[in-house]
Order: sequence, then C-alpha cells, then structure tokens
Amino acid sequence: MLRGVLLFLAGVLVGANLVYFVMSRRPPAPAEAPVPAMSEIHREPVAVEPLAAPASPDTGLTPELVRVDPKRVVPDVVSPDADIGHGGTEVQTAAPRAAADVAAAGKLKLIVPVRGVTPKQLANTYEDARGSGRVHEAIDIMAERGTPVLAVADGEVEKLFTSDRGGLTIYQFEPSGRYAYYYAHLDRYADDLAEGQALKQGDVVGYVGSTGNASDDAPHLHFGIFELGEERQWWKGTAINPYPVLTGQRRQ
Repeated sequence: MLRGVLLFLAGVLVGANLVYFVMSRRPPAPAEAPVPAMSEIHREPVAVEPLAAPASPDTGLTPELVRVDPKRVVPDVVSPDADIGHGGTEVQTAAPRAAADVAAAGKLKLIVPVRGVTPKQLANTYEDARGSGRVHEAIDIMAERGTPVLAVADGEVEKLFTSDRGGLTIYQFEPSGRYAYYYAHLDRYADDLAEGQALKQGDVVGYVGSTGNASDDAPHLHFGIFELGEERQWWKGTAINPYPVLTGQRRQ
C-alpha cells in the first residue's frame, strides 16, 4: 500500500516538471539575413536629362537664341511729349558730377554752338531748377531767333526728334560714340539735314528758336552733353555740365 502511494506521488512530480519544461521553452529567433558587402550591391544607372536654359521673359527664347545689336537699339515707340534729353526725366543723373565734368572738359574740344557767342558770354544754368522738381542739366545760350546753330564737334546726326518740352531737337554722336550732344528749341533744321549725316565741327545744323516749352520772348539754344552707356542709346545717358567744357574752366 505505502509503495503504491509513493509511486503515485513520484509520477505526479515528474509530470509537473515535464509540463513546466515544455511551457517555459521559447521558439528560437529567426536567423537574420546576411548584409551584402558594398561590392556585391549592383545599382542600375539613372538617366538624368540636362536642365534647359531659362527662357527670356520678354521673348520666350533661350539666351543663345536672343541676338541684340548693342550698337543701335531703338525703342519701338517714343512718345512725342517725352522729355528725352530735356529736363532730366529720361536722363540718368549722378550728383555730384564735378569729376566727370572736369574729365570731359579736359578731353572734349568743343566750340560754342551758336554763331557769334563767345565763351565769356555763357551762363552756368546747368543746376537751375525746372518744373516738377526737375533740374536743367544743360545750359541755355541766348541769341536772336534765326541765329545759326553750329555742330560743336565732328560727328554724326543720330536722331532728329520733336517733343513737347524740347521742341525741334537734334542728337549728335561724336565719332567714338561715347558722348551725345543735344540741341533743343530749334526754330528749324538746316536745309537737307538728315539722320546719319556726317558733321564737321562748325557745320550749321539748325537755327535758334523757341519751339517746345521755350518762351517766344526769349529764343535760345538749350544745349546738353550726355555720356552714353555701352548700348549707345540716344534717348538715355548720364548728363554732363557743358559749361566747363565750353569755357575751358575746370571748376564750376
């Protein structure tokens, strides 16, 4: 009897341990895939298209297709009442301009552009105020109506132009194209004067008048000098005081 009881208890203990052993076992973790070496990795090349050149906002053409002649660029439309070269509206002004004026006075050999007027008779009206906050940026040479206006130097007639303020005007380029000479308020042009015409210093280009906004009681020549940019645009330049250039004075 006792032996049977002992055998029963031993069987119960063995069974309990077996159950505990089975329940406590964890399944083995799956093996990680080996990481291939960099030399074993094969990458397919990716084709990349080159970027197209940006299109010009004005023309829609790429830069290599845009061709501009820097020597002669003319605006499509110029309003007849534009103040080009007269009163500073379309002129790039840099103040003070003393250094440039002195340099021009030493380089440019100009004559007074009104027949019979001497350098001593000129007045420095370059910085005189004009309407709408404008500065004169030229000098007025007083003379009788019909007095011949002379080319101040050799050059070429670049543009014949009429505006509300400047009246009948002439733009002359000197041979290098760096400077433009501006004659305004003319009563009339010289006979047969034309754009592109070659000029010699002293040639008659027109006659003193009061066209534009000049007073009929005070005929005069409005004369300006402009230093041009690389584009050589007759309607845009940096104003230079003609007074020290025409009088030979190095100081204003």
